[in-house]
This record gives sequence, C-alpha cells and structure tokens, in this order.
Amino acid sequence: MELPQSREGLSARVVAELCAEVACAAIREGYGKTALAGVKGRGNVVTETDFAAESAAMAVLRHHFPDHAILSEETAASTRSDSWMWVIDPLDGTKNFSRGIPHFAFNLALCLDSQPVLGLTEHPLLGDRFVAVTGEGATHNGSPARVGDAATVLDSVVALDMGYDADRAARQLQLATKLWPGMQSLRISGSAALGFAYLAGSRWDIFIHSDLQPWDVAAGLILVREAGGIVTNRDGSPATIESRAVVAATPGVHADFMRLAARLPWEA
Repeated sequence: MELPQSREGLSARVVAELCAEVACAAIREGYGKTALAGVKGRGNVVTETDFAAESAAMAVLRHHFPDHAILSEETAASTRSDSWMWVIDPLDGTKNFSRGIPHFAFNLALCLDSQPVLGLTEHPLLGDRFVAVTGEGATHNGSPARVGDAATVLDSVVALDMGYDADRAARQLQLATKLWPGMQSLRISGSAALGFAYLAGSRWDIFIHSDLQPWDVAAGLILVREAGGIVTNRDGSPATIESRAVVAATPGVHADFMRLAARLPWEA
C-alpha cells in the first residue's frame, strides 16, 4: 500500500528509520549507566532511558507527521485512533536493559484503522534492524527476511515470554512443561519485540506470549506476516494490536501447536 509522506516529503519508512536512529542512540548512551525512574509492578521497571528514547522518537514523529496520533508506552499509553497512528515501545525488554543483559529493542509501528502497515524493530547494540511494509515483505538489515521452514513443534526452537501477570505467567510455564521435551529447545528472552522479530528472521520457529500490550505486538504482527508467518489469538482468529495472548509461528508449526495445545493451559 502507499504510505503517507511527511510534510517534508519523506516516506513513512524513512521517518521510522530516523526514529530508530535517534532512539537507539539514546539507548546505547544509557546502557550500563542509566538509573531506574520508577517501578510499574512486580518485575516491571522503567528507566530514564525509556523516557529519553521515547522523547527522541516522538520529536521526530511530531516534526514530520504533526497530524498523526501517537500511542507510546510511557507517556501516551491510552491514545487510540482510527486514522494514522504510530505505536512506540521505546525500550522493550527494560528489565534486561536495567540489569545489563544485552537483549532489548526499540519497537515502532504505523497503523491505519488500528491495522499495522509498517513495522520496525531494532536491537540497538547489534544494529539488527527488522522492517516490514504491507505487501512488500520483511527485511533484516536490508535483505529479505523469511520465517524458517520448520513444520512441527518437535522440529522447532520454541520461544515464549512471561509478562507481568503472575497467573498468566504460571500457565505459560505449565504450557512449556506439557510441550517439553517435544521440541528442539526452549528460549525465554524477555523481549516481546525481539520475540516476533527473531521469528520473522528464522532464528526460532514459534513465539508464544500471553500478556501483551499494543506497543509490544503492533510491529511484530506485520513483521511476522510479511515474512510468511502466522499470528493468531488462542482461538485461531487473527491477532490485532489489542490482542493480549498470541501464538506466532511458521505456518506448519502454528497448525501443529494449535493441535497440541488444544487442551493445554493457555489464555483465551
């Protein structure tokens, strides 16, 4: 589809990449020395760098697209719009970041009628950038990205994340226990953004999460789908930016997981 152009004539994709550049610079600057700015719940922290990266990205968006809505985790979490809307997670994996664990990401999507049409996820330390545009496929550092060819859970590297809801997280662990050892290996990464991006880049074959927010999932939806994967709710219906519990996988693994998980503990 045709993406909007900024008031200076730049494409939305170029503006998204400008956002990634300034936000990732702020993240690199803060890595290893930033201070906690608050605690949002058990295990859920926010740092000064979250706000710095968010402010940097929002400044770019407000300059280039002053009429677009912005939904952003730290300061604009309640924003919703049926028109053009940017969705930002300035630092996904803040717990990892705050502990010096080098696994976190900047996450950005552009939505129209709440449907992602552009998604970008970048690992600031590695320079790994995943981008997708509706109908144009997905790329990893400029090269085409595709999900892997695994056809069953048994053939798969399985990734899941816990979120901050204790009961939902407990059921995630029960799910993993029920599936184990019928897989190649299990990963818990602590970043939903990289969970989807790494599936799109065939680093693992299925990603399961049960406690998502729009800024966690918006970019991932289009990345995975444009890379040839499937993202659904637990009942098999297409996931949206408001989905809380999703399964994202290669087509074959998705079908196999839904069969295996039909009676297993997971969220509706």
